[in-house]
Amino acid sequence: MYKIVIIDDEPIIVEGLSRTMPWGEWECIVAGTAYDGFEGQKLIRNIKPNLIITDISMPRMNGLAMIAGLKGEFPDMEISILTGFRDFEYAQKAIQLGVTRLILKPSNLKEIEEAVSTMVGNLKKKNIHSEAEESESNSANSFIVKNALKYIQENYTRKVTLAEVAEKTYVSQWYLSKLLNKHTGKSFSDILNQIRINVAKDLLRNPSMRIGNIAEEVGFIDMAHFSRVFKKFEGCSANEYRNKNS
Repeated sequence: MYKIVIIDDEPIIVEGLSRTMPWGEWECIVAGTAYDGFEGQKLIRNIKPNLIITDISMPRMNGLAMIAGLKGEFPDMEISILTGFRDFEYAQKAIQLGVTRLILKPSNLKEIEEAVSTMVGNLKKKNIHSEAEESESNSANSFIVKNALKYIQENYTRKVTLAEVAEKTYVSQWYLSKLLNKHTGKSFSDILNQIRINVAKDLLRNPSMRIGNIAEEVGFIDMAHFSRVFKKFEGCSANEYRNKNS
């Protein structure tokens, strides 16, 4: 039996789909339900379902980022989304990330039945269509990395962690670490510190700024740590760099 998870912040939709759809006709069983995206993600990682029907307009959730996270981590998973968005660009991106069907709200059972039938059909033809799955997975992974790097760039001045970035990009820590290393050749720590050091180098060209203040401004609480990291990346101390470039 194929396992399906249903996620929507409207309980009437979750209960209605769980009880009224003839799941047995598609060799499916409802393996779990959730009423928000964060609960849904935990459920998906525990159950590892074959199919998902999910709303994407839920509190605190970026729908495309969630989809990218799921498709990146579980490329064989079939996903149909319930959405009120009618924006073509949004729909196009969702399809690039590997969404099988976009079902516009308000929807009817026939549309959902067609989506489930298509998803199950795709699972059965999995071996035939494995150029397509790789392409979807690569697109999803690139989307995740782009969002992760953007988040790091926007938050480098404070104590940002891998766990925090993983939560914001809707993937697990180990998977994000793996993706960052694959796409950039660097660890999370090196990516963060390189951003900080690049900004510090610009600030060092201003002779009126104290090095201790620069270290703090780019996110280092410990001056000794800043000095070690700066020398690791630049091969000289911050003071030596300033003397050469001021």
